[in-house]
Amino acid sequence: MGENEGVGGSVGRGREAFARQDWAEAYDLLSAAGQLERADLERLATAAYLIGKDGDSAEVWARAYQECLRLGETPRAARCAFWLALALLLKGDMAQGGGWLGRAHRLLEDTPRDCAEQGYLLVPAGLRLLAAGDAAAAYATFGQAAKIGDLFGERDLVTMGQLGQGQALVQLGEFGNAASLLDEVMVAVVAGEVSSIVAGIVYCAVIEACHAMFDLRRAHEWTTALTHWCAAQPDLVPYRGQCLVYRAEVMQLHGAWSDALKETRQACTTLAQQPAAGMALYRLGELHRLRGEVVAAEDAYRQANRCGRTPQPGLALLRLAQGDVGAAEASIRTALDDAHNPAAQSSLLAAQVDITLAANDVPAARVAADQLARIAADVDAPLLRAMSAHAEGATILAEGDARSALVVLRRAWQAWRELEAPYDAGRARVMIGQACRQTGDEDTAQLEYDAAREIFRELGAAPDLAEVERRSGVAASSSVNGLTRRESQVLALVAVGKSNRDIAAELFLSEKTVARHVSNILAKLGMRSRSAATAYAHEHHLV
Repeated sequence: MGENEGVGGSVGRGREAFARQDWAEAYDLLSAAGQLERADLERLATAAYLIGKDGDSAEVWARAYQECLRLGETPRAARCAFWLALALLLKGDMAQGGGWLGRAHRLLEDTPRDCAEQGYLLVPAGLRLLAAGDAAAAYATFGQAAKIGDLFGERDLVTMGQLGQGQALVQLGEFGNAASLLDEVMVAVVAGEVSSIVAGIVYCAVIEACHAMFDLRRAHEWTTALTHWCAAQPDLVPYRGQCLVYRAEVMQLHGAWSDALKETRQACTTLAQQPAAGMALYRLGELHRLRGEVVAAEDAYRQANRCGRTPQPGLALLRLAQGDVGAAEASIRTALDDAHNPAAQSSLLAAQVDITLAANDVPAARVAADQLARIAADVDAPLLRAMSAHAEGATILAEGDARSALVVLRRAWQAWRELEAPYDAGRARVMIGQACRQTGDEDTAQLEYDAAREIFRELGAAPDLAEVERRSGVAASSSVNGLTRRESQVLALVAVGKSNRDIAAELFLSEKTVARHVSNILAKLGMRSRSAATAYAHEHHLV
């Protein structure tokens, strides 16, 4: 077989591999073929992108762009520039991406007739409007893109336009219309009507939109579909990390925390150096926080922030767990000031209720609970109803009406059970126990505490387990020599040689709070040093 015949055979086999979505083989065959036609350059660029060779993909898209110009195919050159720009923008390279979009726009300015490429260039314009918070203008822009796509029979363009419209509707709070439109978008993806790059973009964007709408059923359904889609393309690199994060979020809700942690760590590795790494790192922080791993949680939140993912409400709740209520209040207020749509506000409001109640600011908790209730009424999603009932019950309990709180808290508990969310159901049972105790029903209170204790122990929710054990014990405000229960705990840890930092990590407090406890202990015991307090603890069998 001659050299030319071998090259031709390589191209043919590369095209076949591309058609069956064997991206690695398509890349190997086409990249070994030497001189390629414009269409094969586009195939090679796509295959390179899908196996994670972003640099090679950009270089080949640039070659395809130049080949189109050489052939006088100006609109096609603009399309190549668009795909190259989109890949760069998704990677966070805004300068180069914007430069290639500028080239594409200038090419089309010199094109006298309408073409589909004009619609493609509306997609990044719509994304910019979404990022700026102008959802109404974004909806109109994406709608125009979809209309152009329909006119020219461009399924990829129609799908991206409708996806953008759905995202704009989510931002506008029109969740019902958004869900219907996004379902229509997913039909085209599942039917295989769009390219793999567009399919991956749509999967991730739709699942993210479902979480923003608190539509767990759809999020779970499309996450499962994305998992199968990725599994059918073993060489696929983009989208796999996002898939792991979405799976981890579902696992966390349903109580499979160890599995969720494993998936999240893998996602952090897969998404390293990518903009989407922030979502994986935030999820990692949440899992560490719930398990009481304070240092690891804070580190993950800080890394998420560096990647562009605001670490709230997780970081504020971590500060609350550490006993720094003031810092928690300040950060949750800042986050709420920056949240301009119901989807972003809801989880922040739920956290604000917990934080303001811990600060004994019941009026502020009432304002947050009422605002969350209004959002839940407008959206009517099961998750939001559960969150709202939980916040409302906690606030009523703090307002002193334990009997009314019981009714609402039992409704919250039932809603969490229906969502198969054991952790949140356990938290609801703790508050039910508090309400029962306030009404004088100590037997039922202990039953609720016992049920919550088992849930938290099984999950590995160390801070919540410690809290419920404290609540379910015999109430006592002081111990030996006037030390409070917490001060006795701190003294016992001082006596075994723990530093303030170690004690803070073990008791889920801030170092500042531990230092204050140590100071109070020494003052109450009339001692000047930790060594004297240590001797006292051993003498009184507090260790």
